[in-house]
Amino acid sequence: MDSTTIEDEEVFAALRAGRVTSIPYRGIGLLEHPLLNKDTAFSEQEREEFELTGLLLDRVTTVQEQVALELEHIRRKSDDLEKYIGLLALQDRNEILYYRLLEENLEEFLPLVYTPVVGEACRQFSHIVRRPRGLWITPKDEDRIPDLLRNARHQDVRLMVVTDNERILGLGDQGAGGMGIPIGKLAIYSAGAGIYPALTLPVSLDVGTDNEGLLRDPLYLGYRQPRLRGEAYERFLEAFVEGVIEVFPHALLQWEDFKQHNAIRVLDRYRHRLASFNDDIQGTGAVALAGILTALRELEGCLRSQRFVFVGAGAAGTGISRMLRAAMRRDGMTQEEIGLAIVMVDEDGLLFEGRSPLHEDQVSFALDAEQLQHFGFPGAARHDLEGVIARVQPSFLLGVSATQGAFTEAAVREMAAHVERPVIFPLSNPTSKAEATPTDVLRWTQGRALVATGSPFDPVELDARTYVTGQANNAFVFPGVGLGAVVAEAHEVTDEMFLAAADALSAMVSQERVAQGALYPPISALRRVSRELAMRVIEVARDEGLGRIIRDEDLGDAVDDAMWLPYYVPYKAC
Repeated sequence: MDSTTIEDEEVFAALRAGRVTSIPYRGIGLLEHPLLNKDTAFSEQEREEFELTGLLLDRVTTVQEQVALELEHIRRKSDDLEKYIGLLALQDRNEILYYRLLEENLEEFLPLVYTPVVGEACRQFSHIVRRPRGLWITPKDEDRIPDLLRNARHQDVRLMVVTDNERILGLGDQGAGGMGIPIGKLAIYSAGAGIYPALTLPVSLDVGTDNEGLLRDPLYLGYRQPRLRGEAYERFLEAFVEGVIEVFPHALLQWEDFKQHNAIRVLDRYRHRLASFNDDIQGTGAVALAGILTALRELEGCLRSQRFVFVGAGAAGTGISRMLRAAMRRDGMTQEEIGLAIVMVDEDGLLFEGRSPLHEDQVSFALDAEQLQHFGFPGAARHDLEGVIARVQPSFLLGVSATQGAFTEAAVREMAAHVERPVIFPLSNPTSKAEATPTDVLRWTQGRALVATGSPFDPVELDARTYVTGQANNAFVFPGVGLGAVVAEAHEVTDEMFLAAADALSAMVSQERVAQGALYPPISALRRVSRELAMRVIEVARDEGLGRIIRDEDLGDAVDDAMWLPYYVPYKAC
């Protein structure tokens, strides 16, 4: 029986609910179905009933024993990329066990299925892929995109993560290899927010690549053409969106790793036509804002009295600044106050009006002549980070530049000279792209800084004290926002939903964590965090008239009912 039949959707509905489930498969066909396979955990009765006797080793194991064995398998590997490949192999064979392993070991395995290890997996994708997942759509398919969408393994898709592969983490254009990001993010959705895997679909818009290394690689598996640009790209994207609306009208779409200017334009163009958001812009903005709010709680300060310097003015920097401005407006700050509170620097220096180059989406963050004069910047000269910090005297320094070492010792010391407790966020990932390490920042500030990073770092020992660095990981935001939007059946995802998510995430950071130096919860709390954020998103969707009417007292039950737990349920034959 084909894996995309209506019967399968009925099977998955029963499995999601944890009910005894009627299974239409037998023998090898059942063992080769990753969402139904239990491997050696099939009971004696199931083995007889489903013609599995003789196809499995004699002993019936528990899922706990299977998890222990998989931990042994993965931990035996010394290379992180090999561990990543091993986890993908498990996902291809037994998805329930895969998600159970992730759920119970998020601290250990999130860095493998997502950042930082997924970055190397994207670079090597054509050389490590065993079984393709999701959908790959190229410009050759522009006139038949709905047909390709109907080829998806599952047809009740409620959540899609879509990339055009051009800005993968801080690594740039990775061609078809960028598919590692949608696959990894959907794994986090299922393990960290309980969204059932059969409701999800990763999509690569493989529109070519300008990465010469990939084009020269004889084993590269992607669309071997220069990257699609201009009107042809816009037409292809429009055809894709129209196809999604036709085939999966109830799906939430997450735009992922589009290059800065495309990312902002695509988000603004389509966010009102179909339920969609861009995690690099809005998710990054919300997770950074949550860390800012937590730091302010420790500093006993307010937004109105802070100044922020950003290093990096791409999609992430723009997204954080947008979210920060929204929070400032909510707190009653005037446009004049907001204009002086945020200063941005990119690879071409300080952003100011009249600078060349200055992209359209950067204009609103460029300082005007009066603001330049306010800070004492002489003319239109290029200014290095140390000079910007000396004039602006920020209390917050945020890095989204994908430039290792961008936070120099001189710049950090200059900041620490003006602020008692500088707040410093080197957010770029993977680890090799971080603007500074927590060790250096704490050493240069004599332990006074509050630090959060985009990639995981080990605790720092300094002057007989241990500092724990919280990770500003988008995984704290996008799973809960996505879960809330799916449960609410929201037909639009708004910035107010992300503001509510940031508030909720900050409120979940215990004072004990903050005392250790961490501005975020531990990754192990992800499912609890996702549940709380989902409830807040559903509230906003309801109050804005964008989703189902769910009473406050029913929010918890509505979210709990939607959060799948990766447990085996008993099977019976049809």
